[in-house]
Amino acid sequence: LKLMKTALVFGSTGLVGGHLINQLILNSNYSKIKIFVRSKIELSDPKIKIIETDFNDLEKNRNDITGEDCFFCIGTTRKNSPNQNEYERIELNVPKQIAQIAKSNLIKSFFFVSSGYADPKSSGDYLKFKGLVEEEIKNLNFDKIGIMRPSFLLGNRKEKRISEKLGIILFKLLTPILIGPLRKMRPIRAEMVAKAMVKLANENINQSIFESNEIVELVR
Repeated sequence: LKLMKTALVFGSTGLVGGHLINQLILNSNYSKIKIFVRSKIELSDPKIKIIETDFNDLEKNRNDITGEDCFFCIGTTRKNSPNQNEYERIELNVPKQIAQIAKSNLIKSFFFVSSGYADPKSSGDYLKFKGLVEEEIKNLNFDKIGIMRPSFLLGNRKEKRISEKLGIILFKLLTPILIGPLRKMRPIRAEMVAKAMVKLANENINQSIFESNEIVELVR
């Protein structure tokens, strides 16, 4: 008899999140996928339950944040959140609070899309906040943790970022020489990150932090 699991997804409309939803729908271990969103989205599948969420007051949704595997893929950019307080709320406070609620509601596993070079002592907010969230997740002692540290994410974004496009072209040219310790700087397809998280959630793998090249190896 197979235990059917409930997955919780935060950040379903993003680059990794979209692929993650597809992977979860296809995976027979999951009978329900709860998707937490700010505003209604069009997704129709019998497994999916869309939960409109007040990210300014997550306590309102405390009773919805229940299940087995929680996947957190929300991220923003300075361009989308130029206000420092708002940026910190989305990148630091929201993921920490969701992890805390998940733990208190006895959710067993937590998977987080971080970033290559995440570091709580970083001088830049982006890497610092990712590092601080990683620390919080580790301290909460979930039965299973998956921290993904992709470098450049490849995939079709809704918004086109010119600097990112140039960066990706450059990184693709450099990829053959990014070897040894630099391998973790190689660009990675968003779909691979999603696949790796679902694989981690459903197999016994003793590692909890994955650099970009390790994510690729996990799903090869």
